Amino acid sequence: MAVFLIRLAAVLLTAAAVVIAVTPILVLIDLVSGGAGYGLCPDGIEMCDKPYSTGAELAVLLTIGLGLSVFGIRVLTRLARRMEEGSPPRR
Repeated sequence: MAVFLIRLAAVLLTAAAVVIAVTPILVLIDLVSGGAGYGLCPDGIEMCDKPYSTGAELAVLLTIGLGLSVFGIRVLTRLARRMEEGSPPRR
């Protein structure tokens, strides 16, 4: 049962990684169509307060989030594999 829960957590982290990876495309599509970029530029791209730093901040946060989720997926899959093999985890 524990291995199933670990694999479920890895699947959820994989879904989160996909959402994080798709977010910049969705923001750009929303901005191009005249939207607010999901809150990135509330008054549209023409009236954006910080047009250069806002995108960089988003890129840094998404990169950190994607890296953490990939790291979590890797740790969880190794843990599940070790539990299936029956060997104790390394310290």
